[in-house]
Parts: sequence; C-alpha cells; structure tokens
Amino acid sequence: MRPDHPTDPSKILFLDIETVPAVYHFGELDEHAAKLFSDKTRYEQERNGRSAEEIYAERGGILAEFGKIVCIGVGALKKEANGHALRVTSFHGDDERDVLQRFTDLLNKSYNTDDHWLCGHNGKEFDFPWIARRCVVHGIKLPRLLDVGGLKPWQVGFIDTMQLWSFGDRKNFTSLALLTHILGISTPKDDISGADVARVYYEEKDVERIATYCRKDVVATVQLYLRLRGIPAVDAGNITVV
Repeated sequence: MRPDHPTDPSKILFLDIETVPAVYHFGELDEHAAKLFSDKTRYEQERNGRSAEEIYAERGGILAEFGKIVCIGVGALKKEANGHALRVTSFHGDDERDVLQRFTDLLNKSYNTDDHWLCGHNGKEFDFPWIARRCVVHGIKLPRLLDVGGLKPWQVGFIDTMQLWSFGDRKNFTSLALLTHILGISTPKDDISGADVARVYYEEKDVERIATYCRKDVVATVQLYLRLRGIPAVDAGNITVV
C-alpha cells in the first residue's frame, strides 16, 4: 500500500529530461509524418494563423510522437549527520533507446517498490509521460513506477513540484526558473534554456552541454522540493555531480 507522501526523501528519484525534435526541420519529415503533424496541430494552426512548419520549429521537441529524449538527469538524496547529501548524474546521448534503457535499468534495480517515488517540475504533464511513451515506442518494458495505466491517482508514485506550489490552483503554471528566482534558489538557467536545446543539439552537436544544463535543473528541482516540504536545503559542498 503506497503512503500518501514520502516520509523519507531518500526514497525519491528526482529527474528532468531534455527533448529535441526527431528531425531538426519540418521539411526533413517524410510526407506521411508531416501530414500527421499537420493533422495533430491543425487546431493550433487555425487558432493562431500559423503554419505547421512554424509550429514544428517551436513545438517539435515538445510532442513525444515527434521528438526524442537526449538526456535524462537524475538525483538522489542521502541523509547524513549534517543534513542531506545529493548525488546527481545523467543518461544522455544520440541513441534514445540506450538512454531510456539505462534509465529504466536504474528504476528496475533501485526504485521498484511502493515506497519509491519520482519527482520532477511539471513532471506529471511532461517528463513522466514522455519517458513512458518513448519506452513504448522502443519496446522497452515499463518499470513499476512508470507503469501507471489503470491505477488510481493515490496509487501513482509521482511528485510534481509545480503542483506542490499550486496549492490547489488548477490554473497554475509556474516555471522552475521563476520559482528558483523568487525563492532564492541557485538557478540552473545560467547557460542555456530549454528553448536553446534543439539548436545546441543539432547545430552545435554538443549533447554534453545539454547534459550539464539538465543536471543543474535536477539540483534546482531537489532544492525546490525541500523548500516546499520545509526541509533544509542541501549545502553546495554536499552536492556531487558525476
């Protein structure tokens, strides 16, 4: 039986993903895929007077059916005598299936019981379903924490820091960048932003830079979660990035 919320932060795997379009430009899609994208975004085209090509340039890396994951950053807390220590790493690369396989191997090995949780910022609407959908695309068996089909909401081990901040306001959307700013949390937005990821990936071919950015997002998400739960932040000296 899953508890209402985690009592031990070390049972939480914090994560963030970085995604890009499957191909950089709309014109690189095959004819059938281009039509399917146009069909999927038709309402947005008509509402905003924009072409499918314009929408793809902005949203091609947001839709799991037309994009791919290039990095999954993860972080885990450990209770120590002087507070919590945080260890952060990432699974990244051009081969999405390999990225997903390494991540799901971690979940299957170390986060596979009812007292384990996943936490992300806007994770319930973006990161968690994205990972699950791309696993299905690649024929990777869903780990226990992501296999949520048919479960009741209280049976799902997802924590979303954006929802924690909403305090019941269903219209709320507050970015990680804004929350880290107003709460005085060290910002991950000191190099690139999410809007730069596709360009850095396709033009600069620098997935390591993207991974660095992603790991910083994980650290910020951890610190935000602790703040929202009234738990002291992790000291910079207790953060290990590998």
